[in-house]
Amino acid sequence: MTILTISCVATEKTVVLKDDELFVIKKYVGNFIGYRYTGPGDYGWPNTVLIKTTQDSVYGKISAYCSVCEFIPGEKLYIRRVYQSPGAYSYWTYNIENDKENTVSYKLSEFQEGNRALAQSFR
Repeated sequence: MTILTISCVATEKTVVLKDDELFVIKKYVGNFIGYRYTGPGDYGWPNTVLIKTTQDSVYGKISAYCSVCEFIPGEKLYIRRVYQSPGAYSYWTYNIENDKENTVSYKLSEFQEGNRALAQSFR
């Protein structure tokens, strides 16, 4: 007499998508046309420029931290969302960059085009 014992264990695999897999992290915002230096202002704010692209009617002028913009007219520009987690807190930062091998990139200021829109609106 042979006794056969079979044991079954049910396992369930749960797949959790990470937040960055649910979002677009790079978005085309037009070809570079030019920029205007806005300066630090009266209160010692950082140097900023307003960047004009071929998609101004959609995105407006894009405000970035720098004093000289090194993009070349005609270059394709993209907004890239970068996830930062420097400790207990985490957040997204936004950069504008070209699509060249030697990427030129500038961090966007929080407010865009005269403080009328937040950088988060580029999602």
